[in-house]
Amino acid sequence: MERILGLDVGDKTIGVAISDPLQFMAQGVTTIIREGKKRDFAALENIINEYNVKKIVIGLPKNMNGSIGPQGEKVLKFGEKTKNKFNIDIIYIDERLTTVAAERILIEGDIRREKRKKVIDKVAATYILQSYLDGMGKERF
Repeated sequence: MERILGLDVGDKTIGVAISDPLQFMAQGVTTIIREGKKRDFAALENIINEYNVKKIVIGLPKNMNGSIGPQGEKVLKFGEKTKNKFNIDIIYIDERLTTVAAERILIEGDIRREKRKKVIDKVAATYILQSYLDGMGKERF
C-alpha cells in the first residue's frame, strides 16, 4: 500500500509524519535534525523507501496576508529539490498556525516544555498531513 508523507520543514529540523496504509490517519514518525543537504535527503530517502511513499505533503509557511515570505521560499526550494531527487509528487498545504495548534495540543496534554521542544515539529507534521487527508476524504466519498 502506498502511503503519504507529511513534512514540517524548518531551518534546524524537519518534522515527519506518515499516513496509515488506507490514507485516513496521520501519525508522527520522527524529527530529522538538519545536518546538510546530503544527510537530510539520505534520511528522507530511508523513510520514503521504508514506507513506500508516493506523495509528500509539505507545510508551506505563509504570511498572515497569504503572501510567501523568505521562509516560504526556502520551503518551496526544498520541495522542488525533493521532487527532482526522488521523482515524487509534492503537495503544498498552508501551514499557518499549525505549530501554534501543535503547541496547544501538547500543552493540553500536559507535556513539559523540554519534551514539547523535542516533539513539536513531528506533531506539526502530523497536523499538516492530517489536514490534507481530511480534505482528501471529502473527495473519496
